[in-house]
Amino acid sequence: MPDWKKIRDDFPALHQQVNGHPLVYLDNAATTQRPRVVIDTLSRFYERDNANVHRGLHALSMRATDAYEGARARVAKFINAAAPEEIIFTRGTTESINLVASSWGSANLKPGDVILLTEMEHHSNLVPWQLIAQRTGAKLRYLPVLGANVEGGLDLAQLDALLTPEVKLFAFTHVSNTTGTINPAAELCAKARAKKIVTMIDGAQSIGHMPVDVRAIGCDFYAFSGHKMAAVTGIGAFYGRQALLDAMPPYQGGGGMISNVDFFESRWKPTPERFEAGTPNFADAIALGAACDYLDGIGRDEIARHDGDLARLAYEKLSVLPGIRLLGPKGERGGLVSFAFQEVHAHDIVTFADEDGIALRGGHHCNQPLMKKLGLTGTTRASFYVYNTAEEIDVLVTSLRRILKFFAGS
Repeated sequence: MPDWKKIRDDFPALHQQVNGHPLVYLDNAATTQRPRVVIDTLSRFYERDNANVHRGLHALSMRATDAYEGARARVAKFINAAAPEEIIFTRGTTESINLVASSWGSANLKPGDVILLTEMEHHSNLVPWQLIAQRTGAKLRYLPVLGANVEGGLDLAQLDALLTPEVKLFAFTHVSNTTGTINPAAELCAKARAKKIVTMIDGAQSIGHMPVDVRAIGCDFYAFSGHKMAAVTGIGAFYGRQALLDAMPPYQGGGGMISNVDFFESRWKPTPERFEAGTPNFADAIALGAACDYLDGIGRDEIARHDGDLARLAYEKLSVLPGIRLLGPKGERGGLVSFAFQEVHAHDIVTFADEDGIALRGGHHCNQPLMKKLGLTGTTRASFYVYNTAEEIDVLVTSLRRILKFFAGS
């Protein structure tokens, strides 16, 4: 069993006060804090090894290249990709999905084809597909969510009927950033694969919170961000099956991704280089590798239990508050809880909670279509990670009682 108190001590940002109160950081679905080892890895690289990667023949460049490609291999191991070449570094989940939509989509979609999404998708796994649909003439189709009793879980009973021959790609989130629903990724991919449909998974909310094995899941693409898994901002990656990557045209052109250039045409390097034009974000990729080491040192099965237990506890303790509406399942869920009060706006909740040193997130969470489907303008979200505690949930509940009392008397 991990020593959760010691783990909390690894995160320097947590040891501060906000508005005279100890910081209670419950905004982890937006971005997690970073452990000292990740911060030190980044600092050490800049102090000792900073040089551009690839092509350089001097010592610093070779050290940097080895560390950068070592990080690629580390990320591949983290998600059990078949080879490091199946990992493409990007700025994060958003760029990863845009890259796949543009590159794979432009090469494979035509008028009359269908892209199947779900109604719970983050804008990052929705808007890129809208754009490529407009460019190619493909159409969008949606697997519905259920309201009422399950508050935003997928209506899986409709999936088979929606996976028609026109569907070329099925894109869905692994864990909803609003409802906390954990979708059965392997089951969904198996249904799509049986009909030769390519699958794209948004793994932003799962990558740092549970074991992820892309080969066991059976997906074709899997995208994620470093800043949601204890790494730094500006770095992320996606996994793609080698055969698909090798058949995809480049996303951007420039240095580093070419094998030969003349005045009128160019030829590309194999993957992953062909998708990493220009100087890559090598320092942050190395920090991402350090975050993989750190999370595996804790154990991702343990992290999943810890985060899920906190989310279920929060759901239980919040459910007794007057006038609250809780989204997502009562049982197994990802490490977050979204809720709304009819009489108090989510932004007011977040602002008043900040007075008590509590960091929450309020708004539509880049889930505007889902909010409209559920009859909401937004929610307040509390999201948990390895350093959060049950005591912090009590602090949250006490703060919410104070806020509700204030608005009831105003």
